[in-house]
Amino acid sequence: MADAALLSPRDPAWTEALDRVRHDIYHIPEYVRLDAGLTGATPVAYRYDEAGRVFLLPLLLRPVPGTDLQDAISPYGYPGPVGSADAAFWSRATATMTEVLCTEGVVTAFARLHPLLPGCREVLAGSGTVVQHGETVSIDLTLGPDELWSQTHRSHRNQINKAKRAGVEIVFDDWDLFDDWIGTYHATMRRVGATDFYFFGADHFHRLRAAVDKHVHLAVATLDGQVLGGNLFFEYAGMMHTHLQSTADGPIHYADKLLYHEVRMWGRARNNHIYHLGGGVGGTADSLFRYKSQFAAGRQRFHTWRVITDRGNYEKLSGPPTPESMTGRFPPYR
Repeated sequence: MADAALLSPRDPAWTEALDRVRHDIYHIPEYVRLDAGLTGATPVAYRYDEAGRVFLLPLLLRPVPGTDLQDAISPYGYPGPVGSADAAFWSRATATMTEVLCTEGVVTAFARLHPLLPGCREVLAGSGTVVQHGETVSIDLTLGPDELWSQTHRSHRNQINKAKRAGVEIVFDDWDLFDDWIGTYHATMRRVGATDFYFFGADHFHRLRAAVDKHVHLAVATLDGQVLGGNLFFEYAGMMHTHLQSTADGPIHYADKLLYHEVRMWGRARNNHIYHLGGGVGGTADSLFRYKSQFAAGRQRFHTWRVITDRGNYEKLSGPPTPESMTGRFPPYR
């Protein structure tokens, strides 16, 4: 017998499913609930069970303006589907997901796939559209310090050494510096012209720390008592992810390079096996990607998955689906 449901973060079946499959911090209910609060969305997880196997996908349900419909999107980060490794099982799980979401008035679903966790991507392509956006960068923390250093581009190595000679220090988990770091984050967002969404308030950051507790860490770069920037990062099940990195306005003495270097050494010392830096904006091979790529040789492909769960209402909103509408901005009615 198969069973499928949409779970709330309070439902113990969500955590129980995660106990049975390899997953990351982006899948836990505390993280998904916090992320939903940024936009007023409803946090849920689609769970499918069959013969001792389980499939789970966290989603945020959002009202479609001007209608009584909803659509679904991933939380921020990489919370793609996770589940028992069986292509036929995934096929049944995804087909049933379409039915369940349609019954709940959900028109489309959009999910960011996890670059580090294996999944049945060919099955997802059969039940929707999978789009490859580019590559992400990762650091193999099982390598020795000399190999990690040799994989670092010579310009980054030179600037890391300059930061050390200038007296820049990296402090870990001194939460008395959290508000100062938040100030550097907002300064960074102003410099890059970020949209309003990315100007997370201090209250959000403090709720994030409370929600995921021991899995979030803060590395802060200081010089003569001044905060130059920092790296807010996750550590979960041997995987590390930079969540947000920032630098203050003014001279920073290459503190950004030293931050990445010291965070990877910290992670290696704690027996983590991979540090995921992410990619460029929108998964493109832009200057941000090139900057990250000069820290390590690890590369993973980044994909998104797009599904029409209610074709009739989708066509009322956007017309018949086309290859362009399925691979471009999705859903197109947004």
